[in-house]
Amino acid sequence: MENKLHIHPIFDTDSHTVTYVVWDDATKKSAVIDSVLDYNHKNVATTTILADQVVAFIETHELDNQWLLETHMHADHISASTYLQEKIGGKKAIGAEITNVQKYLKEAFDLTEQFKTDGSQFDHLFADGETFMIGSISAKAIHTPGHTPADMVYEIDGVLF
Repeated sequence: MENKLHIHPIFDTDSHTVTYVVWDDATKKSAVIDSVLDYNHKNVATTTILADQVVAFIETHELDNQWLLETHMHADHISASTYLQEKIGGKKAIGAEITNVQKYLKEAFDLTEQFKTDGSQFDHLFADGETFMIGSISAKAIHTPGHTPADMVYEIDGVLF
């Protein structure tokens, strides 16, 4: 059976963020890119409305989630990767340069020793050029500093995220 990448975007109107569910049609293995936990700054409360749409999509299409990929540390929304990991599984991953961002934030905001700067909040830290698989589809993590010093682009079957 030929590899066939499928892409399903879910748009968050509050943060203007697109969460992508991508999957290999041959193996039904999937990855979620840039998940969103809904945050209401006026009420200082979070909801899982958008994340639950991701869960429903994964379950409806009987996908086996392998990855929860972050392209960067987000200031425009809170990641739902921890919530999604509990619901649909997958390794939380981001670029290895996140440790430099964490060190900067710890110093800039005078955060306590409890704020870890070693990337241990993630299951995997990608090196520039590192390859990985989503089912039988090859993917590559590419370090693209700009928005933050730790930005990553994921090239999956010729498509850039």
